[in-house]
Formats: sequence, structure tokens, C-alpha cells
Amino acid sequence: MTQWFKIAWRNLGRNRRRSFFSALALGMGLALLLLMAAVIKGEMRDSMNAAIRLYSGHLQVRRTTYDEDKTSLAWGDLIENPARIAAQIAQLEPVAVSTPRLFASGIVLIGSQSVGVRVVGIVPESEANMPYRDGLISGDFLTADDRAGILIGQSLADKFGLKVGQAVNLLVNTSNGDVDEQTFVIRGIYSTGTPGLDQTTVLMPLSKAQAITQAGDHASAIFVLLKDAAQTDAVALALQGSQYRVVTFEQMNDILVQTEALAGGYMVVIYLIVLAITATVVINTLIMAVFERTREIGVLSAIGVRRSRIMAIFFAESGLLASGGIVIGLILGGLLVLYASTIGFYIGDFGVTGILLSERIYAYLMPADALTLTVLAFVVTLVASLYPAWLAARMEPVQALRGGE
Repeated sequence: MTQWFKIAWRNLGRNRRRSFFSALALGMGLALLLLMAAVIKGEMRDSMNAAIRLYSGHLQVRRTTYDEDKTSLAWGDLIENPARIAAQIAQLEPVAVSTPRLFASGIVLIGSQSVGVRVVGIVPESEANMPYRDGLISGDFLTADDRAGILIGQSLADKFGLKVGQAVNLLVNTSNGDVDEQTFVIRGIYSTGTPGLDQTTVLMPLSKAQAITQAGDHASAIFVLLKDAAQTDAVALALQGSQYRVVTFEQMNDILVQTEALAGGYMVVIYLIVLAITATVVINTLIMAVFERTREIGVLSAIGVRRSRIMAIFFAESGLLASGGIVIGLILGGLLVLYASTIGFYIGDFGVTGILLSERIYAYLMPADALTLTVLAFVVTLVASLYPAWLAARMEPVQALRGGE
């Protein structure tokens, strides 16, 4: 076996430039696929993490009759005495944070302009609000007893030229189906890095949200963050009850989960297409080598070398080209992924319904993805060498010795 690799190495060295560029083509294809896989995985991962921190938590506890699509505010659909229930949930060992939140639909009026928003009543001191507190770019965070203050996102502030300390009118749906309008002062402006959410989310203290919506001592859900996401299903099972329904982050972000699965299926097809294109370069190199070494192949056949051995030589050449291409691809791909994971790619406000996209995409390469692409590149290259190897092995000795005439 070692002998055939020595022969293959010598043969590739006859035209080093051609061999190098063949390996480079495969390496560039592999590098591109590594970057694509890392970007897709990184964006899906970051979107899910953002959704958990800002929107869904690892799970939410709701009344069984609560309708999220309608942002129901009827008392029968809300959780009564939510502070007590949140405190009970917080005592569970896997739970990191448990806090009540009230959701309502609203409209912000700025002069003659208006924009629909999602009003979220929060407990200001809860650690669940750290993404908003850490993302505060101007003004102050809310306090529990603030009866006239709200927080708005940077995207909303930039769109309408709003400043800290400015008064705006806010219309909010109430539990009895009416609409209440009050004037609020912008206490602070935050940025979570997700323009779509920042433009549509207005925060106010839970007590004020309960008052303006006439919800009394009720909340839409108990927002729960866990120490380990792997414990989500176990905690959800432990919290199930006849009056309450526990919804996990995967259920609340179903569109994102489906998108990730769909993207995975499409990426496999793209992998094969890109590798097939790069493999044609290897095929061309080996076919050219077959015609250049016709007499040499004839000599090998004439002295009794079996066709399988001749094919083995070309398989060895293909394996060496694949190995070289993979090394180049891993180096180039590693550099590209390193850049994409640290600097990222800025996409701005690129909104997708049901998915929280950040302003900047960061790559995240899974070792399993890198291994899969490496093996796939090697296998595709070997498969691509079948035809040149078969072409060399089927040559008749006499004809080959005459130069293939």
C-alpha cells in the first residue's frame, strides 16, 4: 500500500502547479462550506438565545385559557396573585429566575403619527430584565413605584426622533375590551441588538401595567429562566397543573425551530452541489494525468500489473489531493470562521416574522459539522476519481504502449 502512495506522490509532483490548484479548489470549497455552516448555526443559536432572554424565557406558566395571539386580558385568562406563584416556582432548584409579566397591545402616539407596540409590564428589580438594563443607552431604568415612566427601544426612538424625558401618549387595551389613553414620560432608551423587538416593545412597571389595563392583581404569564436549558422539559412536567399550562421555549419559538430544521435540509443539498463542483477539478486533473501517462499505464499492464492495482494508484492520487485540499480548507475555513465569530457580519434591521434577528450575525462552528464536512469532502473526491481510475484500468496494453492511438 505504501508503494502505491509513493508512486501517486511522484505522479502528482510531475505537475505541481496543477496538483496544487486542484487541491486549492477543493480547499476553497470546503472553506466556504465551513463558513456557511457556521453562519447558519450561529444565527439560529443567537436567535434562540435572544428569544429566550427577551421574549419567551425557557418556559412560561399561563392559564389554560390564555390566548397569546389575542393578548388576552380577561381576568379568567390571567394568573391571579402572580407574585406568590412566581415565588413558589423560584424555589425549585433548576430555576434561576421567575417573575410575572403582563402583556398588552398598545399604540404610541407621536404628534400626528402612531405605531403599534407590545406593552410589557415587568418587575423592574427582577434579574430577568438584565438584557434591558445592560442595554440601556440613555436615561434611567424603571422603578417599581414609577407611575408615569416607560422604556422604549432605540429603533423606535430613532424612527420618531424620541428623547429621554419626552412625553408621549399611549393607548392600551383593557381587560373589559375598552381602550385607555394616558401620557407617559420616556425614562430611558434601551438597545437589545434586535431592532425588530426594540421597535415594538414598550416596558413599564407591572403595577402600572395592571392599573392601566384594569387587570387587578393578575399577570399574563410567569416568565421563567433556568440554570440549564436541558432541564426545561423536566421542570415543565413538574409545574403542570389543571389550571395552568406550561409552554417551553421550543413551543413558543416553533417558527425558529422549523426554520433551523429546514435550513439543515437545504444545506445538505448545497454541500453536495459545492463539493461536486470542486470535485470536477480533481476529475479533470486525473483525466489529464491518464492521457499524459498512457504509455506508462501500458507498461504496467504489460508486466502483469492488475487493473485493480492501476485503479489503486489513481485512488491514491485522489486521496492525496483530497487530503491536501482538506488541510487547505480547514486553514482557510478556520480563518474565515474566526473572523465571522469575532467580528461578525452586519445586517442591520433585517426583520423576519417570528424570529428575533440581531443587527450582526456571528458564526458558531460545531465540531460535528466540521467533521461531517471534512469526511464528506474526502468521500466525494474519492467517488469523483472513479471514472479516471476506471479509464486508466480499462486501457489495452498494446494500444496504451502505442500512445493510445
